[in-house]
Amino acid sequence: MATPNPLPNADFMGILREASGARIALPARHWMLESGAAYLRTETELILKSRRVVPARLLDGGFTFKCPPWRDAADALVREWRLTREPRSLAA
Repeated sequence: MATPNPLPNADFMGILREASGARIALPARHWMLESGAAYLRTETELILKSRRVVPARLLDGGFTFKCPPWRDAADALVREWRLTREPRSLAA
């Protein structure tokens, strides 16, 4: 995932928690990440290490991000997720 406005993971997760209305956040321990990575058949390096990356090719090519600030993207993501999770009426 890339954005024209990269930010540290703590800020990223804080904004996501705020958008979703999560009151608390439990820290993920290394052993939790190891078991999750094994389940997903991937490497923990992909989870534990990050890079500050700006999508220069997209920006140079004129790509327009729908929600450039992460706060806007997180709000849109949570809204969309909630719409797909709401029970649907049988009458509809």
